[in-house]
Amino acid sequence: MRDEKELSASAEPLLEGSQSMQADMNGKERKRSGSKLQALSESSKAAWQRVTEFYSRDPTARSASLKDVEEGYRTIDPLSSRRLVTALSVVALAYFLSRAYVSFEQIGVLLKHLRLRTIELIAAATLFTLLQVAYELHRKRPVYLVDFATFKPPEKNLVTHESFLNLTRLIGLFNEEDILFQEKLLKSSGIGDHTYFPDGILQGGEEIKRIGQPSKVLNMKAARQEAEEVIFGCLTSLFEKTGFCPQDIDILIVNCSLFNPTPSLSAMVVNHFKMKSSILSYNLSGMGCSAGLIAVDLAKDLLTAHANSVAVIISTENITQNWYIGHERSMLVTNTLFRMGGAAILLSNRSKDRKFSKYRLNYTVRTHFGADDNAYTSIYQEEDSEGVRGVRLSKSIMDIAGKALKHNITTLGPLVLPISEHIHFFWNYFLRKTSLYRNLNPYVPDFHKAFQHFCIHTGGRAVIDALEKVLKLSEEDVKPSRFVLYRFGNTSSASVWYELEYIERSGRMRRGHRIWQIAFGSGFKCNSVVWQSLVSVPPSSTEY
Repeated sequence: MRDEKELSASAEPLLEGSQSMQADMNGKERKRSGSKLQALSESSKAAWQRVTEFYSRDPTARSASLKDVEEGYRTIDPLSSRRLVTALSVVALAYFLSRAYVSFEQIGVLLKHLRLRTIELIAAATLFTLLQVAYELHRKRPVYLVDFATFKPPEKNLVTHESFLNLTRLIGLFNEEDILFQEKLLKSSGIGDHTYFPDGILQGGEEIKRIGQPSKVLNMKAARQEAEEVIFGCLTSLFEKTGFCPQDIDILIVNCSLFNPTPSLSAMVVNHFKMKSSILSYNLSGMGCSAGLIAVDLAKDLLTAHANSVAVIISTENITQNWYIGHERSMLVTNTLFRMGGAAILLSNRSKDRKFSKYRLNYTVRTHFGADDNAYTSIYQEEDSEGVRGVRLSKSIMDIAGKALKHNITTLGPLVLPISEHIHFFWNYFLRKTSLYRNLNPYVPDFHKAFQHFCIHTGGRAVIDALEKVLKLSEEDVKPSRFVLYRFGNTSSASVWYELEYIERSGRMRRGHRIWQIAFGSGFKCNSVVWQSLVSVPPSSTEY
């Protein structure tokens, strides 16, 4: 994508200024001629001036503030626990009362001579029971990921680069410039020759060419068929893997951004699998590629409120009615990126399910930039100048994603990073507040000290490259994301689950490992979910 080069455009002045200052302070540079030192000094001042002007034009470009750090620390603040505060209060009250009225030695003597009667024993047992009940009512129930399943489309839905381009020519609605543009994007997208399109698009090319009206071919019926094939397919696989049945499910969450029929997709699932009437069902729409992680956060809250419950999340996207048949390049990008896919995830808060579970949910962190107009419209569904509906991607989307990422990881950091990284962060923050180091780059924590695996949403090669650079990840860290992009394309909110499955199949998942799933979505949102592995997953020899 062309936006790949624009990603670091806003950071170039800062990097240039920082590099110039470092060169100015280097001992070897001092030996250069006076004219070179003067030129270097002027260059540094000019660079810093450009940085100042840039930040004054766009205040949101500044690094995340301490408010974001405070939000992370508030989550782990021990004094936010009612149980701990109550216990500390009782201990403190007992201590001061004892010091005021009787000494510890006197208490010991009293206990030695005290003879408990039956009524006192009953009272003590009752008090202990009440305290245990209070603890159970107030404690946060752990959420376990029992297992998950991804949808593997049949070979009839296979689309190669060649068949994709042949299809765009077949329907007769794209001009040669449109086709060449999509071909160029496809070659640089990182997507391979083994991705999938739904039947409605693959089999409707000739019909679209014959009648010249895509809406009559890529209609509601075709979109429902795609949704049913994906959703029913991955959920059936999940039930087969886990041994659970549809009647066991207490909570159902389905997320799909661009296809929202009536009855809803969640109702479609309840009807097909004949789930119980008391099920709590939710349908998330229009929330973009990060909706799958939003669904995890929603499931966590619901499982916290409802004891002994089992939840299922279905994350998918529907492209049958959202294949853009127009000529605007900012909308044609989605045709080359998005592909057919989905995932079903089973969560539980029942203690008996822990021994069967693969992961425990540690944290969820959500960041929403919707208050910023540029961020809000960076991914926008609308009609083009000719009335053809599509999803427009802004040229500034990578810059917006970078800002959202900064705020998200600044909140996430205190939850997951060791104390040494906290010290580095605050020391860097302190230096940047002094006049001498104001142009110092914000400190990027070493997330290798917190996570063993990274599942980055496959929004495109530019997204993966950007996070690899910003988070200082290795090629091995982003290998799951690159592989899934190549093998399945951008499957929207389901992509992070294909990546987790790839890590499991490779045999790299060990008990105690922590996994970071991170995704971006329209709105604009950046969401993170942290899991901890409860088992070591053996490698798989089956073809992926």
